[in-house]
Amino acid sequence: MKTILVTGAAGFIGSNFVEIALSAGHRVIGYDALTYAGHRENLEEFGTNPNFKFIHANILDTDRVLGVLKENQVDLIAHFAAESHVDKSISGPGAFIETNVNGTFSMLTAARSHYESLSSDAKKEFRFLHVSTDEVFGTLGPTGKFSETTPYAPNSPYSASKAASDLLVRAWFHTYGLPTIITNCSNNYGPKQFPEKLIPHMIFCALQGKVLPVYGKGENIRDWIHVKDHARGVLLALTKGMPGETYCFGGNSERTNLQVVHSLCAELNSVRPRKDGGYESLIKFVTDRPGHDFRYAIDDSKAQRELGFTREYSRFEDGLRETIRWYLQNLEWSKRVISKSGAKTTYDWSVLSG
Repeated sequence: MKTILVTGAAGFIGSNFVEIALSAGHRVIGYDALTYAGHRENLEEFGTNPNFKFIHANILDTDRVLGVLKENQVDLIAHFAAESHVDKSISGPGAFIETNVNGTFSMLTAARSHYESLSSDAKKEFRFLHVSTDEVFGTLGPTGKFSETTPYAPNSPYSASKAASDLLVRAWFHTYGLPTIITNCSNNYGPKQFPEKLIPHMIFCALQGKVLPVYGKGENIRDWIHVKDHARGVLLALTKGMPGETYCFGGNSERTNLQVVHSLCAELNSVRPRKDGGYESLIKFVTDRPGHDFRYAIDDSKAQRELGFTREYSRFEDGLRETIRWYLQNLEWSKRVISKSGAKTTYDWSVLSG
């Protein structure tokens, strides 16, 4: 059993990682500031687990982080906490610099201090894993894939902030000897994703008969990985990865945004048909996002080869079907987290629950 500090534990990917880590027999300290996209509801199922403890605090509080590391004799850090919505980074980049760059600096500072206080044997086991994104690599043309050796070329304030934090993590390994690992992943989907993101937002709009807004012509391509596959990959990197290395995780499921929305509509047509015809009639093309990257795709052969990474969700449509059914069965969860977040939406819960 290892003791893992998980930042951003109450968020979408973080809470799914907590589940995977606990299932693998580890002790988990969940650490989260509970901003608009982090919710205690995501962690309720672990409340009675003796191997789980939650701490409500901000990663910018370096002294608090260090105190948690020392008090709990933390062996491993999985740093998920981040601002991650590209549209929000365009309208308000300051929060992304504060959390993603300054927050990671704070975490590295605390981790280094904790690491230097450890015994020589404990130092051999300690790891600081920083969860990043494929967006730091910029955009791809019609062919090729990102890998661990792809040069950085971020195009949005969000991806620039993540690229900056990645470089800090790299520097702390090379300069201070902190045993760090970086992971980059493609688009995540699955249960507990805050409804600002494409798939849950489209589900809720569709169920209300509202417009399904698709940027541009819907031709932008993303590689989709199920959040539980990603979480398993991160745990492999954290427990088996080599310090100073980077590992990429993808879903091998490239789809255009329009294909994703059509697949979503097809599943909804099956499980909750509309009286006024198919959900596809609700699709509307809207003005494209500034600096919208055309295509992302991940080559994760290194993770497969060196970590033994495999995907349980090898077919995107199967994972999407399960995800849609989860949201339909957990509308109360969505209502609670959205209302608590203060997010401005026009979701009509009486219609959604009908």
